Amino acid sequence: MVSLLEVVLIATAAGCATGIGALPTFYTDQVSHRLYDSAVGFAAGVMVGAAVFALVVPGLEIGAPLEVVIGLLAGGGFLLVANATLPHLHLRITDQDEQFEGTAIISEDGADGTRTTLEATEIQDNKRRALLVGGAVTIHNVPEGLAVGIAFASGEPTLGFAIAIAITVQNIPDGFAMAVPAARAGVSPPRTVLYTTLSGGVPEPIAAAAGFALVAMVTGLFPVAAGFAAGAMIAVVFREMIPSSHGHGYVDTATVAFLLGFALMLVVDTVLAV
Repeated sequence: MVSLLEVVLIATAAGCATGIGALPTFYTDQVSHRLYDSAVGFAAGVMVGAAVFALVVPGLEIGAPLEVVIGLLAGGGFLLVANATLPHLHLRITDQDEQFEGTAIISEDGADGTRTTLEATEIQDNKRRALLVGGAVTIHNVPEGLAVGIAFASGEPTLGFAIAIAITVQNIPDGFAMAVPAARAGVSPPRTVLYTTLSGGVPEPIAAAAGFALVAMVTGLFPVAAGFAAGAMIAVVFREMIPSSHGHGYVDTATVAFLLGFALMLVVDTVLAV
């Protein structure tokens, strides 16, 4: 069986993948809607696949359907309550026109009427957006970390690795969603990468340790705990990720990416289960 320390290290690596999503800010703070929607759609498919194949199915094999259903509803409810209670913002990317909304014009000089603008309002809006998206990403990393710990506590390391792989893939677009407004607000690329990495690298291992310890101590808790983690993950997908990938006119592209992500987790679960 995998040790608690190994679970924490694996969850830390998966959580720190948010920092990978911030790396493009060293070069640009712009990205096409098609690429962003595809990335989010793919990550959503991976998350749903991981919830189904690595949590719900094993939970049903070990426990009763009612136990998994109770956990599923509790996990989804937890995520929705957290969203309603804490400051929150949908993960989304703005286009170039939206970027300059609210810019304050402070002077006009030159015979040609050239305007000098101060982007103070825009900077403040981007700081607020970065904080809110960062809070949302951090909140969402808690059930993801729980999922890693719970899966490893089941005694089947392959389940834990499948969940960790899914979360690693999913965290990359989450990191980008947090990094773009931070970069636009003037935060340096190194600091942007650091803050984005910490948003996943801190809560996920803590939650993973809690989930692992709880299931390891309480015999028979895995079906409910697996359902809880799956419910929270699926709620994240439908509450945040799917709406984020369907707002820019590339619904079909995002849908295909979702199916590819789901199919990938089917293959990963099959390969790891061999």
